[in-house]
Amino acid sequence: MTSTGKTRSMVALVVLAGALVAFLPAARAQSRIIELTADSDSRYKMAGMRVPEITVKAGEPVVLRVMARKGKSWNRDGSIHGFTLLRAKERTKVEGWDLLFKPGLQEFHLTAPLEPGEYEVVCTVICSEDHEGMHMKFTVLP
Repeated sequence: MTSTGKTRSMVALVVLAGALVAFLPAARAQSRIIELTADSDSRYKMAGMRVPEITVKAGEPVVLRVMARKGKSWNRDGSIHGFTLLRAKERTKVEGWDLLFKPGLQEFHLTAPLEPGEYEVVCTVICSEDHEGMHMKFTVLP
């Protein structure tokens, strides 16, 4: 390969790397942000909703931004609430959607399930005697 060929290859590589670096923040910026509170009364809450519910498109990138407030009990590892996505009919876990929350604000970068349908979010940390009521509907649209 000539020096001109090597220079062109290097320039092309630098341009490609620059384009990739520029694209990555844009891809993350396009993720839909879902804000949720896992509250001390053992309930999931979302601003403006009396009954919280999440609806996403299949395969949509999402950022789950969670404010977790300590309930009456917690796990030994310090987790105060959980967020596990189950397929509604089979009650099976969705891979990548089995989260544990520590006190305070945290973010999780996730991808919505590819299969449209009804799902349920359940808390997997025994956070109080009202723990069984800590669940919410999660819908995936085509």
